[in-house]
Amino acid sequence: MKTLRFGIEIETVGASRQKLAHAIQGAVGGRVSGDYQGWQVTDSQGRTWKVVPDGSLSGGEYSGEIVSPILTYQDLEALQQVVRATREAGARADATCGIHIHVDGSRFEPKGVTNLVKMVHKQERLLETALGVSAARLSRFCKPIDGAFLQRLEARRPRTMQEVNEAWYGRRNPTPARYDSSRYHGLNLNSLFFRGTIEFRYFNGSLHAGEVKSYVQLVLALAARALASKAASSKRRDFNPATAKYDFRVFLLHLGLIGEEFKTARLHLLKKLEGSAAWKGQRRDRRGSGGEEDGSPGSEGPQGAQGGAGGNTPTEALNAA
Repeated sequence: MKTLRFGIEIETVGASRQKLAHAIQGAVGGRVSGDYQGWQVTDSQGRTWKVVPDGSLSGGEYSGEIVSPILTYQDLEALQQVVRATREAGARADATCGIHIHVDGSRFEPKGVTNLVKMVHKQERLLETALGVSAARLSRFCKPIDGAFLQRLEARRPRTMQEVNEAWYGRRNPTPARYDSSRYHGLNLNSLFFRGTIEFRYFNGSLHAGEVKSYVQLVLALAARALASKAASSKRRDFNPATAKYDFRVFLLHLGLIGEEFKTARLHLLKKLEGSAAWKGQRRDRRGSGGEEDGSPGSEGPQGAQGGAGGNTPTEALNAA
C-alpha cells in the first residue's frame, strides 16, 4: 500500500478560495497564483495544489474544493499539515462537503479491478456505517455499487479492460465523459476510464487531520489487497449493528492495518460503530465498553478527544490538530 500513488479532493466551506490557497502555501511553501477558474499553489517541490469552486457546496464564495497533486505515502504528513492550516484559516466541513480519494489505476488489470469491486461490495454496508455516510449522500453522490454492473462483471469474468469498461457502462464506451452519470457511486470506475484513477467517494467532509489520514490509509489498504489477492467474493456479509465494531476491526486487520503504526487509523475508523472492538459477543471483562486494543475514542470536542474506556484510548493520537 505504501507504494501506491494517490490524490485527494477535500471540500470545504467557511473560507474564501484565496484564503485557502494562502493557507496551503503556509503549509507547503512555494508560490500562489489565481485566476477566474480558481487558485493554485505551486509548492516547494514544483507540484500544484488547486483550490477550485464547486457549485454543490453551501458556502458560495466562501467555499472551495482543495485538489492535491499526485501524492505518495510519504506525503501524508504534508497532507495533514495542509488540512490543519486550512482549518486554522477558518475553513470547515458541513453536510454539503465530501472527500474523494483517487488511487493510481496504472497498476490495475482486470483481475485487480474485479477483486476491488467484489471486496467493496461484500463489505459496503459496514463501510458506509463506519464512515457515517448520510442517506442523502448515498442516494445522490456516492451510491452503492450497482447490482447490474456487478452481475455483468461476474458473468463476464473480464480479461481485458475493455470488458471491464463494457460491464461498468452496460455498453462499450471508448470516450467516457468526465461528468458521466455513473461517476456518482462510492466506488467510481468512470474516473478510471476518463483519467486513469479509481475514485472512492464514500467519505464525509472533514478537516480533522487524523481522520483524513485514516481515510487515505483505508483506501490504499483496500487497493493493495485487491491487487495482491488471487480472487475475491462479492457475497454481501450480514450486517449486525451490535457487532459492527468487532466485524470492521477484523476487516481492517485483514487489510493489513495492524499494529501501532495504524492504531490511530483504527480508532478513527471504528469510532462511529456500536459494540466492542475486542469481542464478537458480550464482553467477558469489566473494563467497560471499549475494545481490548482499539476502544471507542469518545467524542471529539473543542478541547480534543475524550479518554476511552479503561484508559486505553491514546488522547494524543486523536488530537491531530
